[in-house]
Amino acid sequence: MGLLVGLAVGLLLTLVGGVAYATLVASQERQIQRELAWGAEHGTVSGPVGCNWILTLEDGRVSAGPAAPPPGFPLRDAMDRVAAGGSREITTVPRGDTIYHVRTQATATGVIQVVFDARYQLADRQHLLWAFALAAAIGLLAALVTGLIVAHRSVAPLAEALARQRRFVADASHELRTPIAQVHTRAQLLARRAAETDRHDLERLVGTTRRLGEIVEELLLSARLAGSPDDRPPTSPVDLTALAEAAVALEAERAAERSVTVTLSTPGRPVEVTGITSALHRVVSELLANALTHTPTGGRIAVTVGSSDDRAELRVEDTGDGFDPAHADRLFDRFHRGAGAGDRRFGLGLALLKEVVTSHGGTITAEGRPGDGATFTVNLPATPRPRRREPRTLRPRWTHPRRAYAPRR
Repeated sequence: MGLLVGLAVGLLLTLVGGVAYATLVASQERQIQRELAWGAEHGTVSGPVGCNWILTLEDGRVSAGPAAPPPGFPLRDAMDRVAAGGSREITTVPRGDTIYHVRTQATATGVIQVVFDARYQLADRQHLLWAFALAAAIGLLAALVTGLIVAHRSVAPLAEALARQRRFVADASHELRTPIAQVHTRAQLLARRAAETDRHDLERLVGTTRRLGEIVEELLLSARLAGSPDDRPPTSPVDLTALAEAAVALEAERAAERSVTVTLSTPGRPVEVTGITSALHRVVSELLANALTHTPTGGRIAVTVGSSDDRAELRVEDTGDGFDPAHADRLFDRFHRGAGAGDRRFGLGLALLKEVVTSHGGTITAEGRPGDGATFTVNLPATPRPRRREPRTLRPRWTHPRRAYAPRR
């Protein structure tokens, strides 16, 4: 805001300065032409001494006034053309650091040439430009400081309110975790002990409490990622290969119940990125859970982990319902529910994944077509691997052969 205010004031001063400069130049030009016309008509000048000269051509001879003209004058060619019957000539001649205005016209007795030195007018223009440049710099600085002060005072309450909102979400989510976990545990116990007639309703209760816990975890993680750097969890090297293996193993039973084949392809070594372990674990598990939700019975899911020199890639590809390519970017909007979302999506999962990936300096994209499956690709900066030291080759030392000495007798 301060920069924009400063730029606006600077542009305004530049516009005013340009108009004033153009007005001054036009006024000076008119005054110079009046001086030249007066001198050509009356044979005398009224300007400053040393800045005006009258030169006449009579009977082929050029005569000057009491002051000698500057070098290069008179313009004899112009005088000869006017003497030969030409019309009057008005021209400018730049010489050194000044400009001479010259008017040549015929008189009753010959030809007269008036020369005007515009060095004082040029100095006035330069002074005006310097004055406006200084005023623009001061005005720009003052506007920048004023804009910063105003912006700070106007934005500070908004920033404080946003920080309070994030703290409230984080605190509320943190406080809700324990009671929700307790309710979920008790619901599981009741479901195991209940009769067959009530077990279905209790299992639905267990599923509802589980999803409620997931929402709380998502809100808590989102608040931590959006908070100040001091409030964010610490980062450490995270192995994407290990996260993918753990997520596939965790969802193996669910995939078997749905007759969905899940394959995992890794480079056979750790693929490390620097980040928050719990957040990246959420990315991998949520992408795999989302793929299982939208893959029908007998479908396939392929999880691939790869890496290049400075990038790490995680890809989850399924043969499920897919989606309209026009909605690819909207999938990561909060509370967006696509077709066939059912009761699984609450509008926070994929949006949170994008927040996590973006906060780690990466990107996440989605590709798919209706009925032809979907592919989610996550790219993250890879942790630079330390260079392996080449083992030093020890060279054998060269020694002098021992000499045999005979004992002295």
